[in-house]
Amino acid sequence: MKKQKEPKYLQLKEILKKQILSGDFSEGDRFHTQSEIANSFQVSSITAIRALDELKKEGLVERKQGIGTFVARSRREVLVKFSDIELFCPNQEKVHVLSITKGNNPYYLEKLNLHKTEYYYQITRLRTAAEKPFIYHQTYLPHDFIKNPNADLQAFQSIYDRFEEDFHITMTDQAFEETNEICLNIPTKIKKALQLNDFEPSVLQLRTTKNRESNRILEYIETYKHWEYFKFKISSND
Repeated sequence: MKKQKEPKYLQLKEILKKQILSGDFSEGDRFHTQSEIANSFQVSSITAIRALDELKKEGLVERKQGIGTFVARSRREVLVKFSDIELFCPNQEKVHVLSITKGNNPYYLEKLNLHKTEYYYQITRLRTAAEKPFIYHQTYLPHDFIKNPNADLQAFQSIYDRFEEDFHITMTDQAFEETNEICLNIPTKIKKALQLNDFEPSVLQLRTTKNRESNRILEYIETYKHWEYFKFKISSND
């Protein structure tokens, strides 16, 4: 059976789409008019209109009555990967658990989506590399995700190991949201722990992890990282 040829307006749509996605146009730029398309590609006005309509359906152009056609989205979305680059050998790193305390500060109850009558556990840890402190973690966990709060502090060196061993939850498989920002307003005790002077910044990382199935918040963590140890790589598969 002979393969049916693709309609002319769809062929034209693909040509115009490539022009937009290749970066020839920026978002908000005026796009080709109906008559320009018809003349340039030697097609009828009907074909030109249908091609523009298809681009509009895909969200690539916006047609404004009496004004013209404009590019709505100039490049396709690209999946990128952020990777932390460690500036030391892994065997130089140590985790020191400083404390585990029970709390019910309304701010953190809200972060964990807990009721005002509930409570959480705050686990404070300091990471060092070659004996130099570079990360200060403040992890907040819902009360029912701490199996034994009276366990030896070193049992909480890895929060993710605790989730895996105690609750069979693989944290790296869960949904999360994370922000990173340069921070100058550093709490005094954290500044002292990271050996920062009054003029040095840290990188503040805020991260919330949720269970993919129940959508329940599993962890909220505030991490302060010494600026000298902050480096990351952005890459794509394209």
